[in-house]
Amino acid sequence: MKVDGLKEFSNIDRSANVTSAKGYYDLIVIGGGITGAGILLDASLRGMKVLLLEKNDFASGTSSKSTKLIHGGLRYLKQLEFGLVRETGSERSVAHKNACHLVHPEKMLLPIVKNGSFSKFSASLAVSVYDLLANVPSEQRRKTLSKDKVNELEPLLRDDLIKSGVLYSEYRTDDARLTIELIKAALRNDAAAFNYMEVKKFTYEGENISGVICWDHIQEKEIVFSGKQIVSSGGPWVDEVSKRENKDSESNLHLSKGSHIVLDKKDLNLRSSTYFDAFDGRMIFAIPRGRMVYIGTTDTTYNGDLDEIKCTEEDAEYLINAVKGMFEVPELSLKDIKSTWAGVRPLIKQKGKGPTEISRKDEIFETESGLITIAGGKLTGFRLMAEKVVDLVLTKSDNKFTGRDTKEYKIHHKPFETYQAYLDFIEALERKYNTQETLDIPFLVSSYGKDAEIIIKYAMDQGITIDESQLEYTKKYEAVYHPLDHIERRTGWLYFDIDRAKLNHDFIAENLRKSLKRNDEWKESMAEVTLKQIKSNGLEELKV
Repeated sequence: MKVDGLKEFSNIDRSANVTSAKGYYDLIVIGGGITGAGILLDASLRGMKVLLLEKNDFASGTSSKSTKLIHGGLRYLKQLEFGLVRETGSERSVAHKNACHLVHPEKMLLPIVKNGSFSKFSASLAVSVYDLLANVPSEQRRKTLSKDKVNELEPLLRDDLIKSGVLYSEYRTDDARLTIELIKAALRNDAAAFNYMEVKKFTYEGENISGVICWDHIQEKEIVFSGKQIVSSGGPWVDEVSKRENKDSESNLHLSKGSHIVLDKKDLNLRSSTYFDAFDGRMIFAIPRGRMVYIGTTDTTYNGDLDEIKCTEEDAEYLINAVKGMFEVPELSLKDIKSTWAGVRPLIKQKGKGPTEISRKDEIFETESGLITIAGGKLTGFRLMAEKVVDLVLTKSDNKFTGRDTKEYKIHHKPFETYQAYLDFIEALERKYNTQETLDIPFLVSSYGKDAEIIIKYAMDQGITIDESQLEYTKKYEAVYHPLDHIERRTGWLYFDIDRAKLNHDFIAENLRKSLKRNDEWKESMAEVTLKQIKSNGLEELKV
């Protein structure tokens, strides 16, 4: 498979790729989530030689476990976080403009209910302020709705609770795919990036950090990279990285777990994305996506293993009960859950505050040896966070770097100029390939942009399935190594098409074994781990 204009990004020839990446870097970024990816792109656009290192797969932590919304955070108005709402609200349109196939407009229904968090007046006022701070265009601003209109938009809402409603604008995204596209964009600008490359120690010149000592989990060997400056952007893992630099460093983070559940529309046939009361002081999102609806999130303090974060039975029951409290679905239960996910938010500690009260602002820390750490923040603010970090890095540099502003930079290598162009492309492909009954063209285009047609054509030319063709693409251009990289983070099957994940997991493991020249033992191990994760996400152990 050849894609013109797209730089190959593969683990198939890992040894040669690592060897060619040796050298001295202006900046080394630790952490391959959305923040690290944003820093990588920003630094590369300013002409810096920059390297990103991730100990697992890209976006395998919080950046594939969010509520998948590029939003300004209506609820942060309650905490009087006006600056945060203004900052992230304005970033929604930037993300949409620069990656409109990944960042989609989404109308959000806010029902006004008896004994709820908002009255009609407070909701209308809050959303008006939200629209103003986020600079929402006048045609997209909030609309107040009568009870009848709310019922028309979402018939499943409990009639005995509804008083009125508000309709306002948000954006939905695929967080993991946004992350990988940022990294691919940086590679087009001569950056380098490796997944499964874990930073274990630092090297020093005098008392200043001069590089990193890594363990390459794919080659199973130690690798050293040298760089003028090091940034840690590992989300929940930044405290762990800091302790590798200074074992006495204090923790700056309060970790809050957020869990989500996924239901089939047959069990919750939601028409409208809805932001609704859980009646315990929290608000919950319920968002249709394809044939599924996902619900989240919880917000509880987390002190467990960062590599074993799961949606528990308690989390799932909470979300099911929240749905049953607001919608007419009395028979809904754990057995109806198709899939789940859970991640942790790396919040900056604030004395005396619980997870729902802590600000979502980001913060930058520096050590005497020169390690820069960024923590906190929201998915929506990734570009501004990256900009702040690179601005700081440049104040410490002797070189005069110049380059493009990420605010105007199209992320995909064949971008859609407008959202309408994206919709027109889907329609054109549906006309062109209308004989392929199993093709989900909206999914393919929203995942891969214009490369969706290359994936479709390759499948037809090679006489293989679309699923197989997607794997060939992600192997060659998106650094897939583990079956879960593809099933969870490149396609989202683990969450939104778990039956497809079950169907394909063994084939994917075998295909990767051949491509990566691994043995049967490796393949069996990968297939076993993948199936275990599929069962865990589907809460199968709770449904026996």
